[in-house]
Amino acid sequence: MAVKKIEIMDTTLRDGEQTSGVSFSASEKLTIAKLLLEELKVDRIEIASARVSEGEFQAVKSVTDWAKNNGYIDRIEVLTFVDNGVSINWMIEAGARVQNLLTKGSLNHLTHQLKKTPGQHFKEISETISLAKSKDIETNVYLEDWSNGMRNSKDYVYEFLEFLSTQPVKRIMLPDTLGVLTPSESYAFVLEIRTKYPDLHFDFHAHNDYDLGVSNAIEALKAGADGLHLTINGMGERAGNAPMASTIAVINDFMPSIQIGVNEKVLYTVSKLVENFSGVMIPSNKPIIGANVFTQTAGIHADGDNKNNLYFSDLLPERFGRTRKYALGKASGKANIQKNLQELGLQLNDEDLKKVTQRIIELGDKKQVVTKEDLPYIISDVLDRTYEEKVKVESYVLTHSKGLRPSTTVAISINGKTFEENSQGDGQFDAFMNAIRTVFKKLNLELPNLIDYAVRIPPGSHSDALCETIITWKSSEKEFKTRGLDSDQTVSAIKATEKMLNIIIN
Repeated sequence: MAVKKIEIMDTTLRDGEQTSGVSFSASEKLTIAKLLLEELKVDRIEIASARVSEGEFQAVKSVTDWAKNNGYIDRIEVLTFVDNGVSINWMIEAGARVQNLLTKGSLNHLTHQLKKTPGQHFKEISETISLAKSKDIETNVYLEDWSNGMRNSKDYVYEFLEFLSTQPVKRIMLPDTLGVLTPSESYAFVLEIRTKYPDLHFDFHAHNDYDLGVSNAIEALKAGADGLHLTINGMGERAGNAPMASTIAVINDFMPSIQIGVNEKVLYTVSKLVENFSGVMIPSNKPIIGANVFTQTAGIHADGDNKNNLYFSDLLPERFGRTRKYALGKASGKANIQKNLQELGLQLNDEDLKKVTQRIIELGDKKQVVTKEDLPYIISDVLDRTYEEKVKVESYVLTHSKGLRPSTTVAISINGKTFEENSQGDGQFDAFMNAIRTVFKKLNLELPNLIDYAVRIPPGSHSDALCETIITWKSSEKEFKTRGLDSDQTVSAIKATEKMLNIIIN
């Protein structure tokens, strides 16, 4: 099978920066540019539009200075305009050597935006290309709105291509500017042009307005396109551009006749960096790079993976520098928990595993996902219950209002008999303890003293993490600790207290 090498051009720093609200600083652009070329190993990067601002000029200058010193200057590209050489002068001052010249690829744009004839447009383009060549600047040409040009003014597109075939142009770039093409159109239009001009280099530039960016890019390759324009995380104007990660994975897995140089191992790392710099969060279900895409939630899937990797595909997380996870929650089964225990180096017998599974399901009803880091806390909480449950906190109301002392109403059953009491305190838990103390006093029972109270959450957890409260109690006979676990700190303390009550009653 003949293998064709395809160029991948990343335009995150130019087209991707047109994402609403996104503006990379000069240092951020340089950092991303280095990662794209040195680590991700894309073939080219488009980093800016000429003439935008002084800040953009400085950003381009920092990238070109680095690129010259490291042999990448011919792989740095800037969007330019047909503007009597203003863009070219800007490029020269910024140190860039490759221009991506923006021209009109549809008669509709040419007529209504530029208000010029094809002949006038071609003449100005020719002059711009000639000037660039005299300044030792390489030219690629964008045919803006090419997709609608092929739909509605194909004769104009071919007249334009015929003109460009006579010009010293390295690449002709075919953008679906408004993201309107279907996959069948992408294939047909590119094939038609490829067949008519077999010796020209054509790049395809997909937008994602109908969520067809990846499909259109793949069909363009099948039809003979020589290069693709992609962005990290699919960033770009409106719905964005064809996303780098998904497109690269599809090419590697389903197009054996296509060869690319992209290092998919660092796709996730680069994606997370761009997420941080841009402030545009990656959806958790975004293929390849989303937080949840390599997480199995259903217990049956974990069971299948245990038995023969039944729910694995070629889309292995390790390819992208990631690992498979097994979520813990109300859909968990024993297999999910065993997978997480293996990672933690823990082992439980069947009886204890059932108890832990049931506890995770209960917690999952309150907190959607229980993390692996929560697991040791849950095990500690469950296996700590070595007593017969004679005391149960049936119900409580905790009240905390500004300007008023916290108060609690508690219903507690002791040996099958229910007691209800209300009390106030310096805090909600103190009010709860005062209510319990009142109940026990009526029964001529004495509570131990609380001598230490510690709260912790699993390392790396967030504000919705499970909370473990460890309380140290001291009676006249002994000192002991109890633990409570819940997503609410006060509730976890109440659960620790309930354990204490059972210990002293038993």
